[in-house]
Amino acid sequence: MDTAAHGGQEDFEPRHAEQGAFVYTKHVVTPKHGSQLHVSFMEIPPGKSAFPYHYHDGITEAFVILQGTARVRTSTGDIALGPGEVIVFPPGPPGAHRITNVSPDEPLRYVDLDTTSIPDVIHYPDSGKTAYNVAGVPGAAWRDADQVDYYDGESDAGMS
Repeated sequence: MDTAAHGGQEDFEPRHAEQGAFVYTKHVVTPKHGSQLHVSFMEIPPGKSAFPYHYHDGITEAFVILQGTARVRTSTGDIALGPGEVIVFPPGPPGAHRITNVSPDEPLRYVDLDTTSIPDVIHYPDSGKTAYNVAGVPGAAWRDADQVDYYDGESDAGMS
């Protein structure tokens, strides 16, 4: 980022994603790569969530609700949020979250603020998966049950 980023949601190019119950439109203000703070305007249609329940190892994330009614699943239970409210998720399991639009007929609009970490390691407790991305580029995901010992498959051949 070479200069200050400023503007409203419509000033930034939208990206749309849809996978079953997970639907969102994201307007990226500052990218994950090259910035210490990733900022996006998010929009979720009624009855949908943006992402599965997850947490990040090294990222603090915050949502500022602009319009609509959200239900946020957290590690300690559900929280209802409306316009003008904010919620902040710390790194690690205590910061696990999923935001859902519970408005019957209006989109949920909010600002998503994330600190950045390279790599970004993301855990999905419900599905038992871990994933990562580097500089905003998705890497791989794997099931935690497939975890192996550090030395698994390593040969001691050639060692004296």
